[in-house]
Amino acid sequence: MPLVFVHRPPVPLEVEKLRLILSTYQDGTGMLQDKKNKGRTLPGWRDFERAVALAFGGIAPENKAVFDVLLSGPERPGVTYGLSCKMRGELDRLDRDGRVTIELSNSAKKFWAHLKTKKIDGTNYKKRPRRVGVALVELVEGWHQAASIKQGGNVDLASSSYLALSWNKKGWYQLHWFALKLPDPHLLKWYYPTEGHLSGDDNSGTIFEWYGESGGQLKYYPLADTALWASDRFRLEPLPASLEHGILAKVAVYFPDLWALACKTSSTL
Repeated sequence: MPLVFVHRPPVPLEVEKLRLILSTYQDGTGMLQDKKNKGRTLPGWRDFERAVALAFGGIAPENKAVFDVLLSGPERPGVTYGLSCKMRGELDRLDRDGRVTIELSNSAKKFWAHLKTKKIDGTNYKKRPRRVGVALVELVEGWHQAASIKQGGNVDLASSSYLALSWNKKGWYQLHWFALKLPDPHLLKWYYPTEGHLSGDDNSGTIFEWYGESGGQLKYYPLADTALWASDRFRLEPLPASLEHGILAKVAVYFPDLWALACKTSSTL
């Protein structure tokens, strides 16, 4: 069967699996606090990676590797396909300018170390915007290549990709699936619009930004209509009202006797 996010986009029921798994992170286990509901949480970036792996039969290495989820199939033993999963609360921006926000990396140390090999540092980088921009994008592509089959890894880059989950404070979510290949940095206009960051523009507008002096984030803004596929917008499924939620409720269910004894003992201290 063709692999999802490798040979084909997901079908609606597969997206529903992901939506329901993401919804479980409202029970106190999610990375983000739900400021509207005390004791509740929302899924964060690590939860997204784990949910994608569970929903689509992949593996989430949860390390500093360039790919967050690895997919594989029986037709090519030992070969994997990488998904770089990105989650940002920028769904409202997509409504404004049609662009999806993808943070490629925030490794300021690695970016500056690479620039140093090009004889670029904090004293001269503002005078060389094009050289900086090209070097940054080429570094990210170099990370991909290092994991590839051609360089001794086991990732088929031709069938690897980005999967972005955008959300907003109103509780809406949307997925976009993009090709792994980034725009050619040599064809972009690189400049410093402000003191704080570098921009790279194509004919449609800004497609890269780098915040070298404030976090080191390299951001990528592909147009949503260039995605290989996009989901409909969705909300998380409300947790059943008949069940207690939260970490304390969960621990009481898992370990009722031990939890009761611990609570009784602590109340006498």
